[in-house]
Amino acid sequence: MSNCLFCKIAEGVIPCYKVYKDDYALAFLDIHPCSKGHTVVIPKKHITNIEEVEMADWQNLSAALKKAADKVWSIIKPDGMNIGLNNNSVAGQAVPHLHWHIIPRYEGDGGGSMHSIVRNPDDLRVEDIAKLFL
Repeated sequence: MSNCLFCKIAEGVIPCYKVYKDDYALAFLDIHPCSKGHTVVIPKKHITNIEEVEMADWQNLSAALKKAADKVWSIIKPDGMNIGLNNNSVAGQAVPHLHWHIIPRYEGDGGGSMHSIVRNPDDLRVEDIAKLFL
């Protein structure tokens, strides 16, 4: 058995409040929610971060993320949602097991957009960064 918290949840060793599950993924309510209905979506097999994801796994996980988000949307009925992942500890990944957060949003909740996470664009111009991708 793995020592990974999310692997233990996926294996049923640690209970959770399930939102969605299929052969590849499990979605459950976050026990430290940012908002009503905050849901975490994980692969059932251990994958540490996005760099480790195989394309077939990505497709299955993307489908599960969409289905979980649809379920949260239909049951919780928020005004909007933020959906994202924290990749590696510097980005806030607290559990080293790939996972997405579905965070329902409500008018006047005081939250911000993805752009409010960090504002440190560096000294390079966007055009200079674009050249790195050529």
